[in-house]
Amino acid sequence: MYIKDGIAYAGEQKPLIKVSGVRPLDDYKLWLRFNNGETKIFDFKSELDFPAFSPLKDKSLFKAVYIDYGVTVWNDGDIDIAPEYLYKNSKPAGGARGV
Repeated sequence: MYIKDGIAYAGEQKPLIKVSGVRPLDDYKLWLRFNNGETKIFDFKSELDFPAFSPLKDKSLFKAVYIDYGVTVWNDGDIDIAPEYLYKNSKPAGGARGV
């Protein structure tokens, strides 16, 4: 059991997932390091069809990725994606390198 904001919850509190490292890779992929020490690869191609992410089709903008408070962002923070989504939908890195 744990208490958050005065409310008791059953089970154990899971730590928040945050991005602690990011590198753009070829073919719209991201190498990611998470605060739990895991490194993964996220394939961003399917996200580019959504209007919120369509500006990232510009490869120079995509490669300008950075981290703001544990969140992967682009374009001065106008575009971001949840670290939990990246973690859940990525694959173990296995030694991939940034470009």
